[in-house]
Amino acid sequence: MLRVDAPALKAMLADRQELALIDLREELIFSQNHLLFARSVPLSRLELTFARLVPRRGTRVVLCDDADGLAERAAEILAQGGYTDLYALAGGVAGWAKAGFELLSGVNVPSKAFGKAFGEFVEHKSSTPSISAEELARLMHDRSNIVVLDSRPFEEYYRVSIPSAVNVPGAELVLRIRDLAPSPETLVVVNCAGRTRSIIGAQSLINAGVPNKVLALRNGTMGWTLAGLACESGKAERAPEVSRDGLAWAKAAAERVARRLRIARIDAATLARWRADETRTLHLFDVRDPREYAAGHVAGALSAPGGQLVQATDQYVGTLGARIVLIDPAEVRAVMTASWLIQMGWRDVAVLAQEGRETAPPATPILGEEPPAELRIDCAGLAALMARNEATIVDLSLSRDYVKAHIPGAWFAIRSRLAQALAKIPLAGTLVLTSEDGVLAGRAVGEARALTDRAVRALDGGNATWRAAGHVLTAEEPRMADEAVDVWLKPYERAREQTAAMREYLSWEVDLPARIARDGSANFMRFGV
Repeated sequence: MLRVDAPALKAMLADRQELALIDLREELIFSQNHLLFARSVPLSRLELTFARLVPRRGTRVVLCDDADGLAERAAEILAQGGYTDLYALAGGVAGWAKAGFELLSGVNVPSKAFGKAFGEFVEHKSSTPSISAEELARLMHDRSNIVVLDSRPFEEYYRVSIPSAVNVPGAELVLRIRDLAPSPETLVVVNCAGRTRSIIGAQSLINAGVPNKVLALRNGTMGWTLAGLACESGKAERAPEVSRDGLAWAKAAAERVARRLRIARIDAATLARWRADETRTLHLFDVRDPREYAAGHVAGALSAPGGQLVQATDQYVGTLGARIVLIDPAEVRAVMTASWLIQMGWRDVAVLAQEGRETAPPATPILGEEPPAELRIDCAGLAALMARNEATIVDLSLSRDYVKAHIPGAWFAIRSRLAQALAKIPLAGTLVLTSEDGVLAGRAVGEARALTDRAVRALDGGNATWRAAGHVLTAEEPRMADEAVDVWLKPYERAREQTAAMREYLSWEVDLPARIARDGSANFMRFGV
């Protein structure tokens, strides 16, 4: 592995060649300061996520850490996985700042600062019109001719939503708007949890030429809550099936957008050639509703609902400069998603209007090898050890999952910080590692064996198999051998400081454009330019 200094990395970011910029620190630490285009891929879970984000083994990869050895450990794993072009940022993230370059804070799970910054850019450059929570509440009280469209995934909408809002995830807006607001006199308000998806959703409708007045709800459900207005939960109001007239209007609108931004269309033969091209990274995404994807999709395509792909591009695409193909047989959702990716600076984006018959998602590529049989233990074996008090269980699951449910007596630890955690745990008997499904635990067995003279085993199937076998998982008596720095919690997940967290989050979003401008690496463009 070679070292690259901050100026050299800055040049890499500008040379238009493929580059995977990977931050190996834990998510909460990443959220405090990171490079704009860095992807958060913690070393603790590297084998589980890296190959999906960066599928081509010849990709140029730059690893970032706090100059604390994470890059060296990651490079060893990646080299064993077949990656050949590996670099580390000299001096780590601090070295980037020392060179005078910008660091950003914040994270939105699954989106990162890039998606948020882009939403603010759109609002500033396109003058996306908006409405306050108080004004929307007044209009709703007066029974005005208005429709509120929640542009988030259904799961988020179901958890918390604005009264009367209908769930229409971002990429579905243009496809379904004529059926939801057939009269041009109807006021259309688009909301999300904060700002970005409201802004992008509203601007999508405006860009598509919707005759209605369209507004973004300022600060989304957070703004609604902070205004003292009550949200609802458990709602299931979805958009109706698209009518023939609605589809015809949407296709015509998408065609205008496609012409304006010169969005490329490809056929199955072109896709086949691109799949065979070993010099370029190819990401294939089905941008329809997940239910449609599950009913049948093109083989090899991942489900990436268009609104979320725009909102969280860094969670789907790990390689800057990669080739992206968006699939939607009706084209509308793919074209609108492509329009935003192109404006975000992705230059090699194409649309494929193709049906598919595959119903199972592609297998998730995992790096590394499973441990040999002698280093594994099944549920019956672990239960027997526990009955004799001859096991110390360490759970490497995400802390949010561990807190919700873990094997009784298990300790929480972060895999990349296992040495520090084991120093705090009173070890007795066999050290048994577990995780959500056992895969991560299996990958960590070798590291754990190097840290202790006790026998070490990985639980086959992890916590999922333990529960399936009829054993108990509990939320009681959590034993934290490490801080929960592995996850950044959304404002809604911070029960004790929810209001303050919402205000802080919204302020962070508003401040992003200036910070993005100081960084100077973004290559955003305005619609139609």
